[in-house]
Amino acid sequence: MACASCSSADGSPRGCKNNGTCGTDSCNKLTVFDWLANMQLPAGQTPFGLVEVRFKNSRKGYYQNPDNLPLKIGDLVATEAQSGHDIGQVTLTGELVRFQLKKKNIDTAEQKEKIYRIATQKDIDQWQAARDREAEVQKRAREMAIFLRLEMKISDVEFQGDGTKATFYYTAESRVDFRQLIKDMAQAFTIRIEMRQIGLRQEASRLGGVGSCGRELCCSTWLTDFRSVSTSAARYQQLSLNPQKLAGQCGKLKCCLNFELDAYRRALKHFPRTETKLHTEKGVAVCQKVDIFKGYMWYAYKGEWMNWHLLSNEQANEIIRMNKANEPVASLEEFALDLSPKTEEKVFENVVGQDSLNRFDRPKRSNNKRKKETHGTETKMQRKRMDKKQLFFAFLLAICLVSCAPSADFREDIETPNGWEIERPISFQLNDSLQSPSQLYIHLRNDASYPFSNIFLIASIKVKDSLILRDTLEYAMANPDGSWKGTGFTQVKESKLWWKTAWQSQLSPPYTFEIAQANRKNGREKAAPSLPGIVSVGLSIQTE
Repeated sequence: MACASCSSADGSPRGCKNNGTCGTDSCNKLTVFDWLANMQLPAGQTPFGLVEVRFKNSRKGYYQNPDNLPLKIGDLVATEAQSGHDIGQVTLTGELVRFQLKKKNIDTAEQKEKIYRIATQKDIDQWQAARDREAEVQKRAREMAIFLRLEMKISDVEFQGDGTKATFYYTAESRVDFRQLIKDMAQAFTIRIEMRQIGLRQEASRLGGVGSCGRELCCSTWLTDFRSVSTSAARYQQLSLNPQKLAGQCGKLKCCLNFELDAYRRALKHFPRTETKLHTEKGVAVCQKVDIFKGYMWYAYKGEWMNWHLLSNEQANEIIRMNKANEPVASLEEFALDLSPKTEEKVFENVVGQDSLNRFDRPKRSNNKRKKETHGTETKMQRKRMDKKQLFFAFLLAICLVSCAPSADFREDIETPNGWEIERPISFQLNDSLQSPSQLYIHLRNDASYPFSNIFLIASIKVKDSLILRDTLEYAMANPDGSWKGTGFTQVKESKLWWKTAWQSQLSPPYTFEIAQANRKNGREKAAPSLPGIVSVGLSIQTE
Protein backbone atom coordinates (compact mmCIF):
# COMPACT_ATOMS: atom_id res chain seq x y z
CA MET A 1 0.00 0.00 0.00
CA ALA A 2 1.18 3.49 -0.76
CA CYS A 3 1.56 5.98 2.04
CA ALA A 4 -0.99 8.70 2.56
CA SER A 5 1.42 11.50 1.66
CA CYS A 6 2.19 10.03 -1.77
CA SER A 7 -1.37 9.07 -2.72
CA SER A 8 -3.66 10.95 -5.07
CA ALA A 9 -7.31 11.77 -4.51
CA ASP A 10 -8.55 8.37 -5.71
CA GLY A 11 -6.22 6.50 -3.33
CA SER A 12 -3.78 5.26 -5.98
CA PRO A 13 -0.05 6.07 -5.81
CA ARG A 14 0.98 9.37 -7.32
CA GLY A 15 2.15 8.90 -10.89
CA CYS A 16 0.55 5.45 -11.16
CA LYS A 17 -0.79 4.89 -14.69
CA ASN A 18 -3.10 1.97 -13.79
CA ASN A 19 -4.99 3.21 -10.71
CA GLY A 20 -2.89 1.19 -8.32
CA THR A 21 -2.94 -2.11 -10.26
CA CYS A 22 0.85 -2.37 -10.29
CA GLY A 23 1.57 -1.44 -13.88
CA THR A 24 4.03 1.07 -15.33
CA ASP A 25 4.90 2.85 -12.10
CA SER A 26 3.52 0.46 -9.54
CA CYS A 27 4.03 1.01 -5.85
CA ASN A 28 5.51 -2.46 -5.32
CA LYS A 29 8.09 -2.42 -8.09
CA LEU A 30 11.44 -3.77 -6.84
CA THR A 31 10.09 -3.80 -3.31
CA VAL A 32 12.04 -5.49 -0.50
CA PHE A 33 11.05 -6.95 2.85
CA ASP A 34 12.78 -5.61 5.95
CA TRP A 35 13.00 -8.74 8.09
CA LEU A 36 15.17 -6.88 10.65
CA ALA A 37 12.59 -4.15 11.31
CA ASN A 38 11.43 -5.58 14.67
CA MET A 39 14.90 -6.44 15.95
CA GLN A 40 16.76 -4.13 18.33
CA LEU A 41 20.42 -3.37 17.85
CA PRO A 42 22.88 -4.19 20.64
CA ALA A 43 23.54 -1.49 23.16
CA GLY A 44 25.98 1.14 21.98
CA GLN A 45 25.67 0.28 18.26
CA THR A 46 24.43 3.02 15.96
CA PRO A 47 22.19 2.16 13.02
CA PHE A 48 23.66 2.05 9.53
CA GLY A 49 23.88 5.54 8.07
CA LEU A 50 22.82 4.86 4.46
CA VAL A 51 19.23 4.68 3.25
CA GLU A 52 17.93 3.05 0.04
CA VAL A 53 15.67 5.36 -1.99
CA ARG A 54 13.72 4.37 -5.12
CA PHE A 55 12.77 6.81 -7.83
CA LYS A 56 10.67 6.28 -10.94
CA ASN A 57 10.52 2.67 -12.14
CA SER A 58 13.66 0.65 -11.32
CA ARG A 59 16.12 3.45 -10.46
CA LYS A 60 17.46 3.24 -6.92
CA GLY A 61 20.08 5.16 -5.00
CA TYR A 62 21.79 5.10 -1.60
CA TYR A 63 22.02 8.32 0.43
CA GLN A 64 23.52 9.49 3.70
CA ASN A 65 21.21 10.47 6.57
CA PRO A 66 23.41 13.02 8.38
CA ASP A 67 20.57 14.55 10.39
CA ASN A 68 19.38 11.11 11.66
CA LEU A 69 15.87 11.70 10.39
CA PRO A 70 13.34 9.13 11.68
CA LEU A 71 12.79 7.49 8.29
CA LYS A 72 10.69 4.44 7.62
CA ILE A 73 9.78 2.49 4.50
CA GLY A 74 7.32 4.43 2.32
CA ASP A 75 8.37 7.95 3.31
CA LEU A 76 8.94 10.50 0.57
CA VAL A 77 12.24 12.35 0.96
CA ALA A 78 14.04 15.18 -0.84
CA THR A 79 17.50 13.96 -1.90
CA GLU A 80 20.59 15.68 -3.19
CA ALA A 81 21.02 15.91 -7.00
CA GLN A 82 23.65 17.38 -9.31
CA SER A 83 21.65 20.59 -9.39
CA GLY A 84 18.61 21.12 -7.26
CA HIS A 85 16.92 18.21 -5.49
CA ASP A 86 14.99 15.07 -6.37
CA ILE A 87 12.04 13.32 -4.71
CA GLY A 88 12.14 9.61 -3.97
CA GLN A 89 10.55 6.96 -1.78
CA VAL A 90 12.40 5.19 1.05
CA THR A 91 12.44 1.42 0.36
CA LEU A 92 14.95 0.14 2.95
CA THR A 93 16.69 1.35 6.11
CA GLY A 94 18.94 -0.10 8.75
CA GLU A 95 21.36 -3.01 8.55
CA LEU A 96 19.79 -4.55 5.44
CA VAL A 97 21.13 -1.64 3.40
CA ARG A 98 24.64 -2.86 4.25
CA PHE A 99 23.80 -6.28 2.74
CA GLN A 100 22.36 -4.65 -0.38
CA LEU A 101 25.54 -2.67 -0.95
CA LYS A 102 27.64 -5.79 -0.48
CA LYS A 103 25.43 -7.74 -2.90
CA LYS A 104 25.79 -5.05 -5.60
CA ASN A 105 29.53 -4.48 -4.94
CA ILE A 106 29.05 -0.80 -4.08
CA ASP A 107 31.65 0.93 -1.94
CA THR A 108 30.11 2.65 1.08
CA ALA A 109 32.67 5.46 1.03
CA GLU A 110 31.64 6.51 -2.48
CA GLN A 111 28.04 7.23 -1.45
CA LYS A 112 28.37 10.89 -0.38
CA GLU A 113 25.02 12.25 -1.53
CA LYS A 114 22.65 12.96 1.34
CA ILE A 115 18.99 13.31 2.21
CA TYR A 116 17.91 16.92 2.75
CA ARG A 117 14.59 16.46 4.49
CA ILE A 118 11.35 14.59 4.54
CA ALA A 119 9.33 15.89 1.60
CA THR A 120 6.87 18.60 2.44
CA GLN A 121 3.51 19.08 0.80
CA LYS A 122 5.02 21.82 -1.40
CA ASP A 123 7.74 19.41 -2.57
CA ILE A 124 5.15 16.71 -3.33
CA ASP A 125 2.95 19.11 -5.32
CA GLN A 126 5.93 20.36 -7.33
CA TRP A 127 7.06 16.77 -7.99
CA GLN A 128 3.56 15.71 -9.01
CA ALA A 129 3.26 18.62 -11.45
CA ALA A 130 6.54 17.60 -13.07
CA ARG A 131 5.42 13.96 -13.30
CA ASP A 132 2.18 15.00 -15.00
CA ARG A 133 4.20 16.58 -17.82
CA GLU A 134 6.09 13.39 -18.67
CA ALA A 135 3.52 11.86 -21.08
CA GLU A 136 3.13 15.03 -23.14
CA VAL A 137 6.88 15.69 -23.20
CA GLN A 138 7.58 12.13 -24.33
CA LYS A 139 5.08 12.44 -27.19
CA ARG A 140 6.60 15.76 -28.34
CA ALA A 141 10.13 14.35 -28.15
CA ARG A 142 9.17 11.38 -30.33
CA GLU A 143 7.68 13.71 -32.92
CA MET A 144 10.90 15.75 -32.97
CA ALA A 145 13.02 12.61 -33.39
CA ILE A 146 10.85 11.47 -36.31
CA PHE A 147 11.07 14.90 -37.93
CA LEU A 148 14.88 14.77 -37.69
CA ARG A 149 14.85 11.17 -39.05
CA LEU A 150 16.74 9.78 -36.12
CA GLU A 151 16.74 5.98 -35.82
CA MET A 152 15.98 5.87 -32.13
CA LYS A 153 13.05 5.10 -29.84
CA ILE A 154 12.36 7.31 -26.83
CA SER A 155 10.80 4.82 -24.42
CA ASP A 156 10.56 6.82 -21.18
CA VAL A 157 10.98 10.29 -19.67
CA GLU A 158 11.80 10.97 -16.00
CA PHE A 159 11.58 14.44 -14.49
CA GLN A 160 13.66 15.47 -11.53
CA GLY A 161 11.68 16.22 -8.38
CA ASP A 162 12.11 19.99 -8.63
CA GLY A 163 11.09 19.99 -12.33
CA THR A 164 14.33 21.57 -13.63
CA LYS A 165 15.74 18.54 -15.44
CA ALA A 166 14.39 15.64 -17.50
CA THR A 167 16.16 12.39 -18.40
CA PHE A 168 15.16 10.81 -21.72
CA TYR A 169 15.73 7.04 -21.97
CA TYR A 170 16.06 5.72 -25.52
CA THR A 171 17.04 2.58 -27.41
CA ALA A 172 18.90 2.49 -30.70
CA GLU A 173 20.68 -0.15 -32.76
CA SER A 174 23.58 2.12 -33.68
CA ARG A 175 25.14 5.39 -32.64
CA VAL A 176 22.79 8.38 -32.97
CA ASP A 177 23.76 12.04 -33.37
CA PHE A 178 21.08 13.77 -31.29
CA ARG A 179 22.75 17.14 -30.72
CA GLN A 180 20.16 18.98 -32.76
CA LEU A 181 17.40 17.05 -30.96
CA ILE A 182 18.71 18.24 -27.57
CA LYS A 183 18.74 21.84 -28.74
CA ASP A 184 15.17 21.61 -30.01
CA MET A 185 13.90 19.94 -26.84
CA ALA A 186 15.69 22.39 -24.52
CA GLN A 187 14.14 25.30 -26.41
CA ALA A 188 10.67 23.73 -26.45
CA PHE A 189 10.54 22.50 -22.83
CA THR A 190 12.83 25.13 -21.16
CA ILE A 191 14.54 22.50 -18.99
CA ARG A 192 17.92 20.79 -18.86
CA ILE A 193 18.05 17.64 -21.01
CA GLU A 194 19.94 14.42 -20.36
CA MET A 195 19.92 11.56 -22.91
CA ARG A 196 20.59 8.05 -21.59
CA GLN A 197 20.76 5.01 -23.85
CA ILE A 198 19.48 1.72 -22.42
CA GLY A 199 19.19 -1.83 -23.73
CA LEU A 200 16.06 -3.74 -24.62
CA ARG A 201 16.03 -5.54 -21.27
CA GLN A 202 16.31 -2.26 -19.38
CA GLU A 203 13.51 -0.82 -21.51
CA ALA A 204 11.23 -3.73 -20.59
CA SER A 205 12.08 -3.32 -16.90
CA ARG A 206 11.16 0.37 -16.98
CA LEU A 207 7.95 0.01 -18.99
CA GLY A 208 6.75 -3.20 -17.32
CA GLY A 209 4.26 -5.65 -18.75
CA VAL A 210 2.88 -9.17 -18.45
CA GLY A 211 4.86 -12.17 -19.60
CA SER A 212 3.70 -15.37 -21.28
CA CYS A 213 3.37 -16.97 -17.82
CA GLY A 214 0.59 -14.51 -16.93
CA ARG A 215 2.58 -12.62 -14.28
CA GLU A 216 4.30 -9.25 -14.29
CA LEU A 217 7.76 -9.19 -15.80
CA CYS A 218 10.48 -10.30 -13.38
CA CYS A 219 12.78 -7.48 -14.51
CA SER A 220 10.18 -4.86 -13.55
CA THR A 221 9.17 -6.35 -10.19
CA TRP A 222 12.09 -7.97 -8.38
CA LEU A 223 15.02 -8.71 -10.72
CA THR A 224 17.76 -6.14 -10.13
CA ASP A 225 20.60 -7.45 -12.30
CA PHE A 226 20.67 -9.06 -15.75
CA ARG A 227 22.66 -12.23 -16.36
CA SER A 228 23.54 -13.32 -19.87
CA VAL A 229 21.14 -15.94 -21.26
CA SER A 230 22.14 -18.36 -24.04
CA THR A 231 20.37 -21.10 -25.95
CA SER A 232 22.42 -23.71 -24.09
CA ALA A 233 20.17 -23.08 -21.09
CA ALA A 234 17.19 -24.24 -23.19
CA ARG A 235 19.11 -27.29 -24.40
CA TYR A 236 19.94 -28.36 -20.84
CA GLN A 237 16.24 -28.13 -19.94
CA GLN A 238 15.18 -29.95 -23.16
CA LEU A 239 13.05 -27.02 -24.32
CA SER A 240 12.03 -26.32 -27.88
CA LEU A 241 14.55 -24.06 -29.63
CA ASN A 242 11.77 -21.97 -31.12
CA PRO A 243 12.81 -18.31 -30.86
CA GLN A 244 9.18 -17.19 -30.53
CA LYS A 245 8.70 -19.33 -27.41
CA LEU A 246 12.07 -18.54 -25.83
CA ALA A 247 11.95 -14.76 -26.35
CA GLY A 248 10.42 -12.42 -23.79
CA GLN A 249 8.66 -9.08 -24.16
CA CYS A 250 11.97 -7.38 -24.93
CA GLY A 251 12.73 -9.71 -27.85
CA LYS A 252 15.70 -11.27 -26.05
CA LEU A 253 15.89 -14.69 -24.42
CA LYS A 254 13.80 -14.93 -21.26
CA CYS A 255 15.62 -14.32 -18.00
CA CYS A 256 13.70 -17.17 -16.37
CA LEU A 257 15.69 -19.68 -18.45
CA ASN A 258 18.47 -19.22 -15.90
CA PHE A 259 16.30 -19.77 -12.82
CA GLU A 260 16.33 -23.60 -12.88
CA LEU A 261 19.46 -24.08 -14.97
CA ASP A 262 21.68 -25.01 -12.02
CA ALA A 263 19.22 -27.70 -10.86
CA TYR A 264 19.18 -29.25 -14.33
CA ARG A 265 22.96 -29.22 -14.51
CA ARG A 266 23.25 -30.99 -11.16
CA ALA A 267 20.72 -33.60 -12.27
CA LEU A 268 22.46 -34.19 -15.60
CA LYS A 269 25.73 -35.04 -13.85
CA HIS A 270 24.28 -38.47 -13.07
CA PHE A 271 23.33 -39.11 -16.72
CA PRO A 272 25.72 -40.31 -19.43
CA ARG A 273 26.21 -38.12 -22.46
CA THR A 274 23.42 -38.54 -24.99
CA GLU A 275 25.88 -38.96 -27.87
CA THR A 276 27.49 -41.98 -26.16
CA LYS A 277 26.44 -45.19 -27.94
CA LEU A 278 25.77 -48.51 -26.22
CA HIS A 279 27.47 -51.49 -27.87
CA THR A 280 25.76 -54.87 -27.50
CA GLU A 281 25.99 -58.20 -29.28
CA LYS A 282 22.60 -57.49 -30.86
CA GLY A 283 23.67 -54.11 -32.23
CA VAL A 284 24.61 -50.53 -31.45
CA ALA A 285 22.01 -48.48 -29.56
CA VAL A 286 21.60 -44.70 -29.71
CA CYS A 287 19.89 -42.46 -27.14
CA GLN A 288 16.52 -41.14 -28.32
CA LYS A 289 15.01 -39.39 -25.28
CA VAL A 290 15.88 -38.43 -21.68
CA ASP A 291 13.54 -37.85 -18.74
CA ILE A 292 15.59 -35.87 -16.23
CA PHE A 293 12.98 -35.86 -13.47
CA LYS A 294 12.38 -39.63 -13.42
CA GLY A 295 15.94 -40.65 -14.36
CA TYR A 296 14.94 -42.58 -17.50
CA MET A 297 16.64 -42.90 -20.88
CA TRP A 298 15.27 -44.44 -24.07
CA TYR A 299 17.59 -46.22 -26.53
CA ALA A 300 16.96 -47.74 -29.96
CA TYR A 301 19.08 -50.03 -32.11
CA LYS A 302 20.33 -48.74 -35.42
CA GLY A 303 17.87 -49.84 -38.06
CA GLU A 304 15.11 -50.42 -35.47
CA TRP A 305 14.31 -46.80 -34.72
CA MET A 306 10.66 -47.52 -33.88
CA ASN A 307 11.47 -49.93 -31.02
CA TRP A 308 12.65 -48.01 -27.95
CA HIS A 309 14.07 -49.66 -24.86
CA LEU A 310 13.71 -47.96 -21.47
CA LEU A 311 16.74 -47.84 -19.17
CA SER A 312 17.51 -46.00 -15.98
CA ASN A 313 20.54 -43.73 -15.87
CA GLU A 314 22.30 -46.24 -13.56
CA GLN A 315 21.75 -49.05 -16.07
CA ALA A 316 23.02 -46.92 -18.93
CA ASN A 317 26.15 -46.04 -16.94
CA GLU A 318 26.64 -49.74 -16.14
CA ILE A 319 26.49 -50.71 -19.82
CA ILE A 320 28.97 -47.96 -20.70
CA ARG A 321 31.29 -49.24 -17.97
CA MET A 322 31.03 -52.78 -19.37
CA ASN A 323 31.80 -51.48 -22.86
CA LYS A 324 34.94 -49.74 -21.61
CA ALA A 325 36.01 -52.92 -19.78
CA ASN A 326 35.35 -55.02 -22.94
CA GLU A 327 32.78 -57.08 -21.07
CA PRO A 328 30.11 -58.67 -23.30
CA VAL A 329 26.61 -57.23 -23.26
CA ALA A 330 24.02 -59.49 -24.89
CA SER A 331 21.24 -56.98 -25.54
CA LEU A 332 19.35 -54.06 -24.03
CA GLU A 333 16.40 -56.34 -23.31
CA GLU A 334 18.28 -57.74 -20.31
CA PHE A 335 18.36 -54.28 -18.72
CA ALA A 336 15.14 -52.76 -20.07
CA LEU A 337 12.48 -51.67 -17.60
CA ASP A 338 8.83 -52.61 -17.90
CA LEU A 339 6.57 -49.73 -16.89
CA SER A 340 3.35 -51.10 -18.34
CA PRO A 341 0.52 -50.71 -15.81
CA LYS A 342 -0.56 -53.91 -14.11
CA THR A 343 -4.28 -54.46 -14.44
CA GLU A 344 -5.85 -56.22 -11.50
CA GLU A 345 -8.91 -58.33 -11.97
CA LYS A 346 -11.93 -56.55 -10.58
CA VAL A 347 -14.27 -58.55 -8.42
CA PHE A 348 -17.77 -57.12 -8.27
CA GLU A 349 -20.04 -57.82 -5.37
CA ASN A 350 -23.83 -58.19 -5.48
CA VAL A 351 -24.71 -55.09 -3.51
CA VAL A 352 -28.37 -55.41 -4.47
CA GLY A 353 -28.75 -58.69 -2.60
CA GLN A 354 -30.65 -61.64 -4.06
CA ASP A 355 -32.47 -59.53 -6.66
CA SER A 356 -31.41 -59.84 -10.27
CA LEU A 357 -30.11 -56.72 -12.00
CA ASN A 358 -32.12 -57.47 -15.14
CA ARG A 359 -35.35 -58.21 -13.33
CA PHE A 360 -36.99 -55.19 -14.94
CA ASP A 361 -36.11 -56.42 -18.44
CA ARG A 362 -38.45 -59.42 -18.28
CA PRO A 363 -41.77 -59.08 -20.20
CA LYS A 364 -44.81 -58.46 -18.08
CA ARG A 365 -47.12 -61.42 -17.53
CA SER A 366 -50.66 -61.11 -18.87
CA ASN A 367 -53.51 -61.72 -16.44
CA ASN A 368 -55.78 -63.13 -19.18
CA LYS A 369 -54.40 -66.64 -19.81
CA ARG A 370 -56.97 -67.40 -22.52
CA LYS A 371 -56.04 -64.27 -24.46
CA LYS A 372 -52.40 -65.20 -24.18
CA GLU A 373 -52.92 -68.73 -25.47
CA THR A 374 -55.03 -67.50 -28.43
CA HIS A 375 -52.48 -64.84 -29.28
CA GLY A 376 -49.68 -67.40 -29.06
CA THR A 377 -51.45 -69.81 -31.47
CA GLU A 378 -52.09 -67.07 -34.02
CA THR A 379 -48.45 -65.95 -33.77
CA LYS A 380 -47.15 -69.45 -34.48
CA MET A 381 -49.38 -69.82 -37.56
CA GLN A 382 -48.25 -66.44 -38.92
CA ARG A 383 -44.63 -67.41 -38.45
CA LYS A 384 -45.13 -70.63 -40.42
CA ARG A 385 -46.72 -68.71 -43.29
CA MET A 386 -43.92 -66.14 -43.31
CA ASP A 387 -41.27 -68.88 -43.30
CA LYS A 388 -42.86 -70.56 -46.35
CA LYS A 389 -43.01 -67.24 -48.24
CA GLN A 390 -39.38 -66.42 -47.39
CA LEU A 391 -38.20 -69.84 -48.57
CA PHE A 392 -40.10 -69.45 -51.86
CA PHE A 393 -38.66 -66.00 -52.60
CA ALA A 394 -35.15 -67.14 -51.63
CA PHE A 395 -35.43 -70.05 -54.06
CA LEU A 396 -36.51 -67.70 -56.88
CA LEU A 397 -33.69 -65.30 -56.10
CA ALA A 398 -31.12 -68.09 -56.22
CA ILE A 399 -32.40 -69.21 -59.62
CA CYS A 400 -32.16 -65.67 -60.95
CA LEU A 401 -28.66 -65.18 -59.65
CA VAL A 402 -27.48 -68.46 -61.11
CA SER A 403 -29.09 -67.79 -64.48
CA CYS A 404 -27.92 -64.16 -64.69
CA ALA A 405 -24.39 -64.62 -63.35
CA PRO A 406 -21.71 -64.84 -66.05
CA SER A 407 -20.12 -68.23 -66.40
CA ALA A 408 -16.45 -68.46 -65.52
CA ASP A 409 -14.87 -70.36 -68.39
CA PHE A 410 -11.41 -70.19 -66.86
CA ARG A 411 -10.08 -69.48 -63.33
CA GLU A 412 -6.64 -70.26 -61.97
CA ASP A 413 -4.72 -68.94 -58.94
CA ILE A 414 -1.00 -69.26 -58.24
CA GLU A 415 0.31 -68.72 -54.69
CA THR A 416 3.35 -66.58 -53.93
CA PRO A 417 4.41 -67.58 -50.38
CA ASN A 418 7.78 -65.74 -50.45
CA GLY A 419 6.54 -62.57 -52.11
CA TRP A 420 6.13 -61.69 -55.74
CA GLU A 421 9.53 -61.44 -57.41
CA ILE A 422 9.88 -58.87 -60.17
CA GLU A 423 11.82 -61.25 -62.37
CA ARG A 424 9.15 -63.95 -62.01
CA PRO A 425 6.00 -63.12 -64.02
CA ILE A 426 2.97 -65.25 -63.25
CA SER A 427 1.95 -67.29 -66.32
CA PHE A 428 -1.42 -68.85 -67.16
CA GLN A 429 -2.02 -71.09 -70.23
CA LEU A 430 -5.40 -71.60 -71.90
CA ASN A 431 -5.83 -74.32 -74.51
CA ASP A 432 -9.47 -73.47 -75.44
CA SER A 433 -10.47 -71.09 -78.22
CA LEU A 434 -11.58 -67.50 -77.37
CA GLN A 435 -13.42 -66.54 -80.55
CA SER A 436 -16.42 -65.12 -78.59
CA PRO A 437 -16.09 -61.81 -76.61
CA SER A 438 -14.83 -62.44 -73.06
CA GLN A 439 -14.12 -60.53 -69.87
CA LEU A 440 -10.57 -60.77 -68.46
CA TYR A 441 -10.08 -60.24 -64.70
CA ILE A 442 -6.98 -60.33 -62.48
CA HIS A 443 -7.41 -61.65 -58.94
CA LEU A 444 -4.99 -60.53 -56.22
CA ARG A 445 -5.01 -61.70 -52.62
CA ASN A 446 -2.99 -59.55 -50.18
CA ASP A 447 -2.52 -59.36 -46.41
CA ALA A 448 -1.77 -56.48 -44.01
CA SER A 449 1.99 -56.58 -44.75
CA TYR A 450 1.47 -55.15 -48.25
CA PRO A 451 3.43 -51.85 -48.10
CA PHE A 452 1.65 -49.82 -50.82
CA SER A 453 -1.83 -48.41 -51.38
CA ASN A 454 -1.75 -49.27 -55.10
CA ILE A 455 -0.08 -51.73 -57.48
CA PHE A 456 1.45 -51.49 -60.96
CA LEU A 457 1.12 -54.50 -63.29
CA ILE A 458 2.38 -55.36 -66.77
CA ALA A 459 -0.04 -57.83 -68.38
CA SER A 460 0.61 -59.45 -71.76
CA ILE A 461 -0.96 -62.11 -74.00
CA LYS A 462 1.05 -64.43 -76.23
CA VAL A 463 -0.08 -66.88 -78.86
CA LYS A 464 2.52 -69.52 -79.72
CA ASP A 465 5.35 -67.32 -78.30
CA SER A 466 4.19 -64.33 -80.34
CA LEU A 467 3.26 -61.19 -78.36
CA ILE A 468 -0.13 -59.88 -79.44
CA LEU A 469 -1.03 -57.57 -76.51
CA ARG A 470 0.73 -55.79 -73.63
CA ASP A 471 -0.90 -53.41 -71.11
CA THR A 472 0.54 -51.34 -68.22
CA LEU A 473 -2.06 -51.32 -65.45
CA GLU A 474 -2.45 -49.46 -62.15
CA TYR A 475 -4.99 -50.42 -59.49
CA ALA A 476 -5.84 -48.89 -56.09
CA MET A 477 -5.57 -51.47 -53.33
CA ALA A 478 -6.67 -49.31 -50.38
CA ASN A 479 -9.30 -46.70 -49.61
CA PRO A 480 -8.38 -43.08 -48.62
CA ASP A 481 -8.93 -43.98 -44.96
CA GLY A 482 -6.34 -46.79 -45.15
CA SER A 483 -8.72 -49.77 -45.27
CA TRP A 484 -8.25 -52.43 -47.95
CA LYS A 485 -10.62 -52.51 -50.91
CA GLY A 486 -10.75 -56.29 -51.27
CA THR A 487 -13.32 -58.67 -49.83
CA GLY A 488 -12.81 -61.16 -47.04
CA PHE A 489 -13.45 -61.61 -43.34
CA THR A 490 -9.81 -62.26 -42.38
CA GLN A 491 -6.66 -60.20 -42.80
CA VAL A 492 -6.27 -61.62 -46.32
CA LYS A 493 -8.32 -59.59 -48.83
CA GLU A 494 -9.12 -60.60 -52.41
CA SER A 495 -9.41 -57.95 -55.12
CA LYS A 496 -11.05 -58.65 -58.48
CA LEU A 497 -9.40 -56.27 -60.96
CA TRP A 498 -10.78 -55.60 -64.44
CA TRP A 499 -8.34 -56.08 -67.34
CA LYS A 500 -10.17 -56.37 -70.68
CA THR A 501 -13.78 -56.14 -71.90
CA ALA A 502 -15.13 -58.02 -74.95
CA TRP A 503 -11.73 -59.37 -75.84
CA GLN A 504 -11.50 -62.12 -78.43
CA SER A 505 -8.91 -63.61 -80.72
CA GLN A 506 -9.27 -65.33 -84.08
CA LEU A 507 -5.93 -67.02 -83.60
CA SER A 508 -5.88 -70.63 -82.62
CA PRO A 509 -4.83 -71.65 -79.10
CA PRO A 510 -2.89 -72.14 -76.88
CA TYR A 511 -2.92 -68.67 -75.26
CA THR A 512 -0.33 -67.63 -72.65
CA PHE A 513 -1.25 -64.86 -70.17
CA GLU A 514 1.68 -63.30 -68.23
CA ILE A 515 1.28 -60.86 -65.32
CA ALA A 516 4.34 -59.12 -63.76
CA GLN A 517 4.53 -56.53 -60.97
CA ALA A 518 6.39 -53.22 -61.44
CA ASN A 519 6.04 -51.38 -58.14
CA ARG A 520 8.68 -48.79 -57.21
CA LYS A 521 9.59 -47.18 -53.88
CA ASN A 522 9.53 -43.75 -55.52
CA GLY A 523 9.83 -42.26 -58.94
CA ARG A 524 13.64 -42.53 -59.19
CA GLU A 525 14.39 -45.87 -57.49
CA LYS A 526 14.32 -49.16 -59.29
CA ALA A 527 11.60 -51.70 -58.73
CA ALA A 528 11.89 -53.75 -55.55
CA PRO A 529 13.32 -57.26 -56.12
CA SER A 530 10.44 -58.84 -54.22
CA LEU A 531 6.99 -57.45 -53.41
CA PRO A 532 5.77 -58.62 -49.96
CA GLY A 533 2.18 -59.01 -48.93
CA ILE A 534 0.84 -60.60 -52.15
CA VAL A 535 -0.44 -64.06 -51.20
CA SER A 536 -1.62 -65.22 -54.64
CA VAL A 537 -2.18 -64.03 -58.22
CA GLY A 538 -5.04 -65.33 -60.33
CA LEU A 539 -6.73 -64.93 -63.72
CA SER A 540 -10.38 -65.51 -64.68
CA ILE A 541 -12.06 -65.42 -68.09
CA GLN A 542 -15.82 -65.04 -68.38
CA THR A 543 -17.76 -65.32 -71.65
CA GLU A 544 -20.30 -62.58 -72.28
